[in-house]
Amino acid sequence: MKLLVIEDEIRLADILSDWFQKKGFEVTVCHDGLSGYEKAQNENFDVILPDVMLPGLEGFQLVRKLREKKIATPVLFLTARVELPREICRFLPP
Repeated sequence: MKLLVIEDEIRLADILSDWFQKKGFEVTVCHDGLSGYEKAQNENFDVILPDVMLPGLEGFQLVRKLREKKIATPVLFLTARVELPREICRFLPP
């Protein structure tokens, strides 16, 4: 299973990458929203894990742009926020 982790905190990205690789995932890591967006457009992934707050292009914007291009890869947002941001609710089914 191919996983794209988009996380700007390098230590956290390394921890996530190591953990998922040990579980058998093929992991690609990007450290900013723009490179993550490019990677998600040009390669096929089974799951995308973007941080909500990223340099260059925030996680919500990144996923919105992917959806506009009809890229429907499942997404699991990463965030250090305590509250559920309103932006996430836009991606949830009614």
